[in-house]
Amino acid sequence: MPQLSLHSPIGDLTVSEEAGEIVALDWGWGRDQTETPALLRAKSALQDYFDGAPLPDLPLNPHGSPYRQRVWQALRQIPAGQTRTYIDIARIAGGSARSVGGANAANPIAIFIPCHRVVAVAGLGGYSGGDGLQTKQKLLDLERGGKI
Repeated sequence: MPQLSLHSPIGDLTVSEEAGEIVALDWGWGRDQTETPALLRAKSALQDYFDGAPLPDLPLNPHGSPYRQRVWQALRQIPAGQTRTYIDIARIAGGSARSVGGANAANPIAIFIPCHRVVAVAGLGGYSGGDGLQTKQKLLDLERGGKI
């Protein structure tokens, strides 16, 4: 599977693709580096994002159950700089706040599928990417016009 890595303000990131579609974004530097058109576009989009630009609509193909697909689609509808609660997403995708949390934790394409925009009623909730809640807060701050 072709992969391409980049340095970012939240740590090294590696983007993976299959057949021209982004299928994963992982923290860390990938062993193999392949420059495909899709990966170069994703890398450029992330670099621009960390400079304050909105993310473009890239071809994404996350692998997951039909329920997780519904949750991830709902996440993609949350505007940058805004948040929704786990309960809000459950009302759209079905299930419960807990099942939405499970789908968020299994999100294979963080940032592009913005699970960081989902918060608990009483606060930030959880985040499994990068440095956890610190990374989630940095991404939200960035989208609200701040700097990382």
